[in-house]
Amino acid sequence: MPDATFTRPDLTTFTRLDGLGLEVTGQLLEPDRSVLACRVVEPDDWCRRCGCQGVPRDTVSRELAHEPFGWRPTTLVLTVRRYRCKECSHVWRQDTTAAAPPRAKISRAGLRWGLVGIVVGHLSMARVAEGLGVAWNTANDAVLAEGRRLLIEDPTRLDGVKVVGVDEHVWRHTRRGDKYVTVIIDLTPVRDGTGPSRLLDVVEGRSKKAFKDWLAERDQAWRDGIEVVAMDGFAGFKTATTEELPDAVTVMDPFHVIRLAGDALDECRRRVQQELHGHRGRKGDPLYTARRTLHTGADLLTDRQHERLDKLFAGDRHVHVECTWGIYQRMISAYRHPDRAAGRVEMSSVIDALADSVPEALVELRKLGRTLTRSACDVLAYFDRPRTSNGPTEAVNGRLEHLRGLALGFRNLTNYIARALLEAGGFRPHLHPHLGRARSRFACRRGWCSR
Repeated sequence: MPDATFTRPDLTTFTRLDGLGLEVTGQLLEPDRSVLACRVVEPDDWCRRCGCQGVPRDTVSRELAHEPFGWRPTTLVLTVRRYRCKECSHVWRQDTTAAAPPRAKISRAGLRWGLVGIVVGHLSMARVAEGLGVAWNTANDAVLAEGRRLLIEDPTRLDGVKVVGVDEHVWRHTRRGDKYVTVIIDLTPVRDGTGPSRLLDVVEGRSKKAFKDWLAERDQAWRDGIEVVAMDGFAGFKTATTEELPDAVTVMDPFHVIRLAGDALDECRRRVQQELHGHRGRKGDPLYTARRTLHTGADLLTDRQHERLDKLFAGDRHVHVECTWGIYQRMISAYRHPDRAAGRVEMSSVIDALADSVPEALVELRKLGRTLTRSACDVLAYFDRPRTSNGPTEAVNGRLEHLRGLALGFRNLTNYIARALLEAGGFRPHLHPHLGRARSRFACRRGWCSR
């Protein structure tokens, strides 16, 4: 670093206490922690009642947990001077709100470190508490309160949302109590190609009422700005959207549409297996051996898989499975078609065929046809609005599953919602500006930005 300019060592600057209005006066290094003796820089000797100047009376001490250095917990011991007014005899302490909120046990820098550790570093709350040298409850209450104040309760957090995704999520695996919540995702960055999706909110329960009430709490201008809502086939979400967002277009995303076809294929395979062999699939049974090959796209099949399917469909024994598999492949090819208009025509022809000319013996395809006919407008809407898939919503669900693993499970839904928003709410660039600049450069290289 030939161009670097060095200054004299300064422990106050190194520990970032100058920004808290403190100055280090001494240090004590213990095996399990570091203790820094500090004093408040500003005298604060003017009476808050009458405005007269006071005189020093005595001092008191206040301990604060500070951000760790070298993963060793750091404790600040503040020497706070007390003053007494000559005129009204009022007694007060030096103002330490720059260093920490009133009655807090963690400094503002410590709160910032814990929040960055949760949001950017994906640390568990136990690891944050260990780094700060405080109890788990102390760290959890303070860091989550700071996250709500600084990030979650930001009035501009929901600005610019045009495309919304909604899905259910299992937040705990227990036999008692409601384990489902509704997650609302901002898919606007995905559609515009400017970044990943982000979590907007988590609502208790999975029902029409849960989603409808959340939409009703938003102001009218925000609701009028929503253009598209991506969802699965749940009728409750569809009805809530229709009632609260009458101008928005509902889109049934490809993942759930193909999943419906895949479930029909599996049900048909199991039915034929039972009719021919009288038992569930076993090792060596042709249908059971090909169960995964049947779910592979036709354009991705290897030569060995082609041979397996040719052998499977050689006779008439598996003709029902072959018909269902053909519909499944047509739906996949419609979504993969490079021309959106042609893909829409193909999907529309599949829906029409399933609605009109399916033999009664193909019960799985008839059931699939009824489902697709009811949701035809939502299914076909995807081809007119690319990049509105609910796939990013499933990705956020995966991040929440990872969060639950880090915390070894959650029991308090309020804490879970706060942690989920901090984990997947898109706050990393707010706490780590370098991430925002790196993302902008990446977007420009991909051709996503307007330059």
